[in-house]
Parts: sequence; structure tokens; C-alpha cells
Amino acid sequence: MSYPTLAQAKRSLKPRWYRSKLPPARLHELARRSDAKAWMQAGGHFGLFCLTGLVTWLCWSQQQWLLFLIALFAHGTVASFFRGTAVHELGHGTVFKTKWLNRFFLHLFSLISWWNPYDYAASHTYHHRFSLHPEGDREVLLPLHPNVGKTFLLQLFTINLLTKPGRTFGKGGLLATVWSTLLDACGKTASTDIPANEWLAALRADQPDQHRRSVIWSRLQLAFHASVVVIAVVTGLWVLPLIVVIPSYIGNWLSYLLGLTQHCGLTAGVDDFRKNTRSIRLPRCVEFLYWHMNWHTEHHMYAGIPCYNLPLLAEEIKADMPEPRSLRSAWREMLDTWERQKREPGYAFDTPLPDSAGRYQQGPATADEESLGELGRA
Repeated sequence: MSYPTLAQAKRSLKPRWYRSKLPPARLHELARRSDAKAWMQAGGHFGLFCLTGLVTWLCWSQQQWLLFLIALFAHGTVASFFRGTAVHELGHGTVFKTKWLNRFFLHLFSLISWWNPYDYAASHTYHHRFSLHPEGDREVLLPLHPNVGKTFLLQLFTINLLTKPGRTFGKGGLLATVWSTLLDACGKTASTDIPANEWLAALRADQPDQHRRSVIWSRLQLAFHASVVVIAVVTGLWVLPLIVVIPSYIGNWLSYLLGLTQHCGLTAGVDDFRKNTRSIRLPRCVEFLYWHMNWHTEHHMYAGIPCYNLPLLAEEIKADMPEPRSLRSAWREMLDTWERQKREPGYAFDTPLPDSAGRYQQGPATADEESLGELGRA
């Protein structure tokens, strides 16, 4: 399918987003950033990564192979939330009050997880401004297939090696990511027959300055990971690449189970985040790893609010929102929707709203409501 250029979309596409009402003082309070809370989130996540990495190293050095595999699986599960989750929040620039700390952790997590923060900043700005309107947002392109195939699940619980890029932003599994990064470093884009690559090519044509930064970043990333591999070869410490180079592609099961629930099976082309985005309830420890992105509808409504304040926002506007799903019910909903879409390609799940919920707002959003944090100025 051909789409208008992003310059054309910006001129013609004017969503009038519905947002649940908040008193301005309360909105300002929830949007306040805290270095202390940010250190608990970002520092805690990185500290957990270091701890599981250390345990993996110790088990390897003691040749405790069963414990080594368990530790490596835990390490990969933690690291898989660097890619697409931690970098997402840090990309908004709303985590730390101190801006350089936000940039430091953004680049640290991006470096380890083979993430390109410059391409993503270009993409994610459009994702929030034109959420699920494919003329202006193809970061997530519906319909999505909730893949539960045996080969795919095997990769999720071991090493995500062969997954191909598809209808969401990302480069796929490890091999596809390394190949795409090599192309990026040469200023090229992989085949645009794949929707994710078509979207990337459109972004780079629209924002050439970001593309130039992306090229430099890809070269730095390749140099970093290549140096770790060289050190491993020279020293015989073959565990190093497992701990530092590819951990975000090991044990991707939990990040996939959570991440796909955000938009899969829902309605595209509407101006109500309650219809195109899904929030889910999670245990606090899992919510921490997921950077509170289970409150995803609330995040889209008020993207300038730091992730650690999203549970407070959810409580504040819950009377105006659909009931959050459980992870199990969200997946049941997605799978049932996909089965029906095979028979009815145009079908999408229409999320029911409570009787207390408001309807579409009649006026334009305020500047605060439209805030994307630092992302909008990337």
C-alpha cells in the first residue's frame, strides 16, 4: 500500500484527540520529574542487569552449567526490557529531571540493546501525534498477528536469532538487527518491501538530520560490540558477548508478552486512545521491568507524564477509562480478534467504555496535553 509523504500527512492529518479531564494543577503535579524516582527506575533496572550479569559470570567461571543457563535466561529477560521499553521512556526525556542523566541512560541502554535512539525519536514523535493513523504513524501498523508459533516461541525462550522485522518499529531478531545496523552505518536502508523498513525510509526522507545522527550512532554501536567480541576472542572469555553484546536477544518472552498488548487487535484511525490502545494490570515487580508501560492508554493521553507517575494518573481518571485487562484476558482478546480477522479482514475489537466515560472532546488539545516531553523537540 502506498502512503502520502509525511510532509503531506502533517498538513492534512489533524486528529482531535479525546483526553480525560484533569485539573491543570494536578496535571502539572503529575508531570513533575524526579531524579530520585528516576534513579530508582533507571538505576534499579541497570543495577539488576549488572547483578544478573555478575551471577552469569560467576556460574560460568565455576562451570555450574545448569545454574549458568538459568542465570543467563534471567539476565536476558532483564536486558530485553532495555530494547523498546527503557529507551522508549528515556526517549521521551521525562524520566530524569536532570537532562544529561536522561541522555546518559538513553544512550547506555541503547548501546547495549542495539537500539537506534535517533531513528526511534523520529518515529515515535509521529506515533504519538498521529497514533494508529497509518498516513502519519506506521510505527505500529494494524492488524498485528499475535504470533504463538512453535519456532517463534522457541526463540523467545532461548535466543531471538531469526525473527524478521514486520509491522512494528524494530529490526527483528539478532541477525536481522546486525545486518540492518551494518546497512545503517553505510547510510542505507533494508528492503522497503517490509513495512517496518518502508516506515524507516519515509522517516529518513522526512528528517535527514536525524538520519545523519543515526548513521554515526550505528557506526559507534558496531565498534563497541566488535571490541567486546575481540576482547572475548583474545582473552578466551567467551561469556562476555553473552552478557554484554546479545543479552537483549535472550529470553525475550516477557517483553514480547507485555509489549504486544499495547495496540494489537484494536481500532486504527480513531481519535480516542481508549479505542486504539490497551492498558493492563501487572504485579509491581513486572510493572517495574516494563517501566509502567502497562498503563499505555494513560501514557498516550498524557505522554509528558513520567512513567513512574502513570499509576497515579490511572487512578485519577479511572472513571473515564475502560477497565484495565489482565495479561491473560488481553491475550485472549487478541487471539480471538485475530481468528475473526482471518474471516473478516476489516474487523477490530471495539473496546467498551463505562457509562461514566466521556465522549470525544470538541476542541483542540492544549499544549500541555500534547506534550511528548523532549521527544517532540528531537
